[in-house]
Amino acid sequence: MRSEDALANIDVAVLAGGLGTRIRGVLGDTPKVLAPVAGRAFLGHLLDYLSTYGARRVVLCLGHLADRVTAWLARGDSAGAMDVVCQIEPRPLGTAGALGYVRKELRSGTVLVVNGDTFLDADLRAFVASHRLSGAEASVLCVSVEDAARYGRVEIGPDSRIRRFVEKAPGSGTINAGVYLFSAAFLDRIIAEGAVSLERDVLEKAPPGSLHAHVAKARFIDIGTPESLAAAGGVIVGRDA
Repeated sequence: MRSEDALANIDVAVLAGGLGTRIRGVLGDTPKVLAPVAGRAFLGHLLDYLSTYGARRVVLCLGHLADRVTAWLARGDSAGAMDVVCQIEPRPLGTAGALGYVRKELRSGTVLVVNGDTFLDADLRAFVASHRLSGAEASVLCVSVEDAARYGRVEIGPDSRIRRFVEKAPGSGTINAGVYLFSAAFLDRIIAEGAVSLERDVLEKAPPGSLHAHVAKARFIDIGTPESLAAAGGVIVGRDA
């Protein structure tokens, strides 16, 4: 499998319906997924990254200020030949609820799920290969960071299966990077169980050893605070925003 073909047959769901309350003072009426990073909307960087791995179909799970996102897409700033489908939730549904709402648009047997406010330059071809070899219905892309206090840690066994998610605490650690590969059956169970939060209601409650962990050596950033947003340009394009 070539890198540029890794996502050719995998639909991508981008969770981008959050309110962005922690950075509203910086962004105002700009949705978090369109936050300016290195002179460009964050979503443009994210779509280009997915495109390099052959993503052909992306479903945006939108909510707050969705009209700004659809207007940005209409201007044609990014995505090229990629098919970008917008689904707007009628009310805040949570990360798992949003996946349930767009389930009908996710047609592939395996789906890549990405948080719309995080970026990491991980090798997605390696992630897909690791997921397939694992035989698991769900895989979590993990990354090591110097300060895991904001994220909590992932405890991984020698078999690359997740034993548990650990509460937030200062210091370095391996964290959930907010990128997942789910089978269609796994997605259907999320809907059947009526889960709201993907993290709390699904992943943290999964039986120990049922989730596969792929630990990538990658730079990671989320844009959820003014400080991390200011640092995002250096991670995404190698220079300060």
